[in-house]
Amino acid sequence: MPESDAARAARLRQLINHHDHRYYVLDDPEISDAAYDDLLNELKGLEAAHPVLMTSDSPTQRVGGKAAHEFRPVQHPRPMLSLDNAFTVDDFMNFDRRVATRLGVEVVSYTAETKLDGLAVSLLYDAGVLVRAATRGDGETGEEVTDNVRTIRAVPLLLHVKQPPALLEVRGEIYLDEIGFAALNRRQLERGEKTFANPRNAAAGSLRQLDSKITASRPLTMVCYAIGACDGWDPPDSHFECLQWLRAAGLRVSPETSRVQGAAAALAYYEAMATRRATLGYAIDGVVYKVDSRDAQAMLGQAAKAPRWAIAFKFPPEERATRVLDIDVQVGRTGALTPVARLAPVVVGGVTVTNATLHNADELARKDVRIGDLVIVRRAGDVIPEIVRVVLDQRPSTATRYGMPDAVPDQARAQRIQSIIHFASRRALDIEGLGDKWVEQFVTLDLIKDAADLYHLTLESLVALERLGEKSATNLLAAIAASKQTTLPRLLYGIGIKEVGEATAHVLAEQFGSLERIMQASCAELEQVPDVGPIVANHIHAYFALAEHREFLARLRIAGVHWPNTEPRKADSPLAGWTVVLTGTLESLTRDDATARLQAVGAKVSSSVSKKTSVVVVGIDAGSKAVKARELKVPILDEAGLVALLAKPLAATSILDRHALRQAAAE
Repeated sequence: MPESDAARAARLRQLINHHDHRYYVLDDPEISDAAYDDLLNELKGLEAAHPVLMTSDSPTQRVGGKAAHEFRPVQHPRPMLSLDNAFTVDDFMNFDRRVATRLGVEVVSYTAETKLDGLAVSLLYDAGVLVRAATRGDGETGEEVTDNVRTIRAVPLLLHVKQPPALLEVRGEIYLDEIGFAALNRRQLERGEKTFANPRNAAAGSLRQLDSKITASRPLTMVCYAIGACDGWDPPDSHFECLQWLRAAGLRVSPETSRVQGAAAALAYYEAMATRRATLGYAIDGVVYKVDSRDAQAMLGQAAKAPRWAIAFKFPPEERATRVLDIDVQVGRTGALTPVARLAPVVVGGVTVTNATLHNADELARKDVRIGDLVIVRRAGDVIPEIVRVVLDQRPSTATRYGMPDAVPDQARAQRIQSIIHFASRRALDIEGLGDKWVEQFVTLDLIKDAADLYHLTLESLVALERLGEKSATNLLAAIAASKQTTLPRLLYGIGIKEVGEATAHVLAEQFGSLERIMQASCAELEQVPDVGPIVANHIHAYFALAEHREFLARLRIAGVHWPNTEPRKADSPLAGWTVVLTGTLESLTRDDATARLQAVGAKVSSSVSKKTSVVVVGIDAGSKAVKARELKVPILDEAGLVALLAKPLAATSILDRHALRQAAAE
C-alpha cells in the first residue's frame, strides 16, 4: 500500500532529525551529504505542494525567514548567574575548602567542564518543542533570538524523548569552532567583506542578526551545560547525569565533561585541559567546576550574582613573542601623548594584535622597549594588549630608542576625535554603534566638529558616505537620539574634564545636584567634595571658565540633550565625607548595590586603602587590601557590620567600636 504524503512527510522529518543528531551532536554521520540533501529536498517538495503538512518543528524551517525589526526583551524563568573566577591554585583550593566546610564533607564530587569562549543562551522547550531562545543579557533579562537559534542544526527543534517535560529550560554556549570560523572568514574575503577578529566576535555578530537568513549561513554550533527551570519532570540529582540526559535528548554536551572526586582530581583535569587546549578545535579560556549533587547545590545556595557551588578556573593569559616595528604616539582627549608600540601581527588568545600601549614616557623607559626589539605580548584580562617584557638576549644591534615628542602634527584634530569617542563611550552618553572609525571619518569630512554636532547629523549626510547604508545610518541616528536622555554623572564624565573619572563625576553630581551649581562653584567649594583636591578642583573650574565649553553645553541643551538634577547630598548625613573600601566577595549585597547604598548616605567608595580611609569592608577571599588596612590600623568591618552600618548610620561610631573590639580579640 503506497505511503500517504502526510505519513511520508512525518517519516522524512524523523529521518532528517535523526541524521542531524548523528552529524551535529554525535559527530558520527550515517549517510553522505548528498543523501541527506535528497531527504531534505524531498521534504521541501512535499511541504511546498501541501502547505498543510508543514510543522513548526520541521527541519525545513531552519533556513531563516522574514527579518525582524528588533530583539524583544525576555525575562528569564530563573536568573542566569555569572560565575566567580579562580586564577590560581590557591583560589581554587579556597573555594574547595569553603564548599567542603559548608557541606560537612572531606571530599567534594564535582562535574568538570571546559569553559567555552562563546555566548550564553537559554532554550525553552514546551512539551519537547523549542518555543523560545534568548541571550543571557544582564542575567535577569535577555533578548529573544528564537528565529536565529532555530537555524543552528546542533539545536534540536524537538527533543528526542518519548515523554518530554511539560516545560524545560536548557542553558548553553553558542560558538564557532576553528574550522567554522576559518570557513566563515574565507567567505567574507571572497565577498570582499571585512573578516572577523576572533570566533567569539563572529558568533556574537552572527547570533544578533535581525535577518535570520544571515545567521543560517554562519556555521554556529552549541554545547549545553545546565538545566534551568523545569516543570513536569524530576531531573537526576547528579549534574553529570543531567548532562547525559540532555545528550540522550538530542542536545550537544561537551565530550570533555568529566566527574571528578576531590581537589586533586579537579586540578589534574585543569592541567590536562591546559595541555590539550590548543588541539581541541575550539576556543576555551578555562575550566568550570560544579558541585555534582543538585541537592548540595541547593544547600550551598548563591550570592547576589554567582552560585556558591560553582567556579571558573581561568587559564593564564596567553603570551606570544613578536617584533616592535615602530613606536609612535596617540593623542588623548585631553591632548596627552601616549606612546604606542606598533607590532608585527601576532595572534594572542584568538585575536590578532598589532598595537600595544606603553602608557607614558616613564613606562616606556622602565620597560626599555626599543624599535626592533623582540617582545613578549599578552592581553591583560584577555582583553587589552600589553608588552610584558623585552627579550633582552635577542635585542638586535640596530634597536633604537624612541624619543617622546612634545607635540605632533594635527594634534588638535586628533584630540577632537578622541574627545568625541569618549563622549559617546558606554559609560558616558553610550551611543551604540558609533565606532572610532566613524568618528574619525565624520571629523575628517567636516560633518562634525565636536560632540554636539552629532545631534545634527542627517540621514542624507550619512547615506552619502562609503560603506554606510541606509539601514546602518538609520540605526546610528536612533542611537544618537536615544542618548539625549542621560544623567548628570554621565554628562560630567562624558564632557572630558581632565582627571574627572566616573567616581568623581558621581560625587560632584551628588554634592551639587545640578550642572549650574558646579559651573558656578569656586575652587574652594570644589575642594570640599570628597577626593577632589586642589589640582582636580582647578581642572574643573578652568573647564567651565572657558566660553567655548559653556557654549558647547548650551548647544547640547538646544539639541535636546537633557539630564535631571540630582538630590544634593545632605551635609548632615552621618557618613558624609567617609571613604569606604570594599574588598572580597559580598554575599547578601552585590558590589554595585553596596556602593550605591553607601553613596546614598554620603560616603565615597574608593578602590585603594590609605591612611585617609574611614573603614574597609572585608568579604570572602579578601586580599591585600585587608592586609594593608590592618597595617595602617584602618577600621575593618565584615559584611554583617556593613549591613548594620547601612541600616543604622547614626550608630556608625558604636558599630565600628564593636567590630574593633572583635578584631582586637581575634588578634
